[in-house]
Amino acid sequence: MDGLDAFVLARIQFAANMTFHILFPTISISLAWVLLFFKLRFVRTGQQHWMDAYQFWVKIFALTFALGVVSGITMSFQFGTNWPGFMETVGNVAGPLLAYEVMTAFFLEATMLGVMLFGRARVSEKMHTIATLLVAGGTTLSAFWILALNSWMHTPAGFEMINGQAHVTSWFKVIFNPSFPYRFTHMMLASGLTVAFLVAGISAYRWLRGARGADVMASLKTGIYLAAVLVPLQIVAGDFHGLNTMEHQPAKLAAMEGIWETRKGVPAVLFALPDEKARENRYEIAIPKLASLYLTHSLDGEVKGLNEFEGKHPPVAPVFWAFRIMVGMGLLMLAVSWSGVLQLAPWKKDPARTLRPWLARVLVGMTFAGWVALIAGWYTTEIGRQPWLVSGVLTAADAASRVAAPKIALTLSLYLALYAALLTAYISVVFYLARHKPEPGPPPAVNVSQKPGAARA
Repeated sequence: MDGLDAFVLARIQFAANMTFHILFPTISISLAWVLLFFKLRFVRTGQQHWMDAYQFWVKIFALTFALGVVSGITMSFQFGTNWPGFMETVGNVAGPLLAYEVMTAFFLEATMLGVMLFGRARVSEKMHTIATLLVAGGTTLSAFWILALNSWMHTPAGFEMINGQAHVTSWFKVIFNPSFPYRFTHMMLASGLTVAFLVAGISAYRWLRGARGADVMASLKTGIYLAAVLVPLQIVAGDFHGLNTMEHQPAKLAAMEGIWETRKGVPAVLFALPDEKARENRYEIAIPKLASLYLTHSLDGEVKGLNEFEGKHPPVAPVFWAFRIMVGMGLLMLAVSWSGVLQLAPWKKDPARTLRPWLARVLVGMTFAGWVALIAGWYTTEIGRQPWLVSGVLTAADAASRVAAPKIALTLSLYLALYAALLTAYISVVFYLARHKPEPGPPPAVNVSQKPGAARA
């Protein structure tokens, strides 16, 4: 890390912390809703395999939730140690939103999680189901507040600057700022896709190892069907998000698309090596006028280029390539999920036999594909905001602390080593659980009323 100044190291450290942290809430948000689905299916049908699926995945949820909490703690330190100017300038906005997340969401999740994990033998089945619902709602509410703040940093609204500090004039405008509806929808769908491929991938791994019971097949079909539904929705949501970005953050959009000159009939750049010094794309492969079509819905629509924002646009190459990794992974998800739907179609009598081993292996390989798409998308949006920390209000350079570079380099090295160990341990434990037959869960305090002929192992 020689030659890197304190500002660059601070940015790398925050990126490392954020990259590691976001992996786990992204899973816990939607996995909680999948658990609720399993539980409701069990309550409705009385079929034990739904509860077996619940008992397996609730362990992974608990592990994921714990790592999300631990990694989130380091995030708060960053504001005070490396970015004091952030809270000094916009603390009147950021502070309450972060407090709302803790008070209305985190406490709810943490309390009801105990009931989910240890309370089924002590409370009624109805109360246990309600606890699962509250945890799922809490995870989504937590995402709501965090994304409200993050979206405000991209498209700030509902405030005024007084003596160099932001003061809220309308909390409604702060929370529901111009980009929030699009970013929240996009992130929730990304969370759903991450969980869909996690569930499908681990279930396919169990299937390949010979565990082909009803609980494994129910989990596998749930993951594949969920992905097949969410990918097209994500494509539509992404289109709306792109239009919003073009309106409110045109420099970011130009970097995503690799557009240097403002013009009409802009081509869609499929491949290029952006050269910021020459301010051009090298080895460009593009489709004429396509970018104007999907960005402006007109073949001759005008799109602003990066040269309109010289000196105040993000680094082009990272944004350009992160965006393409995200889109490419999304298209791969679409192909794999619909291949799975065709093999596990509802009209087939024995899906365990119709699933092809090659697809199961592909699903195992894509177990954490959602993380790849997620991180690529997150880098697109966060690097794409540079040089601003809060768009038009506060630059990252102005918010940075004066901590010496060697000190930041030391803590960064420790963070990276710790995160590598924790991530390796997490993935190892998930596959360990998949390799071993889960122990039966505790019986409910109050038996479920089963429909005639519904109870099947």
